[in-house]
Amino acid sequence: MGAVVSCITAVFRTIGNCLMAIVNGIGAVLQSIIGAIVSLFDIIISCLTCGRGGGRRRTRTHTHGTHTGRSVV
Repeated sequence: MGAVVSCITAVFRTIGNCLMAIVNGIGAVLQSIIGAIVSLFDIIISCLTCGRGGGRRRTRTHTHGTHTGRSVV
């Protein structure tokens, strides 16, 4: 009798794993589609504003003098 219960438990566990894999796959597809839509709107807004609004900003690094790390006594 224990073998039958173990077999049924394994079947339900397998079905659950299969359903979770399907749900994870659907979630990944939706996440990819939403990411693509956001990127498309980012490109459109960048074109309409001549690249001035939002997006990734380019920053320049400035160096002011040199620091040697020596301490003066």
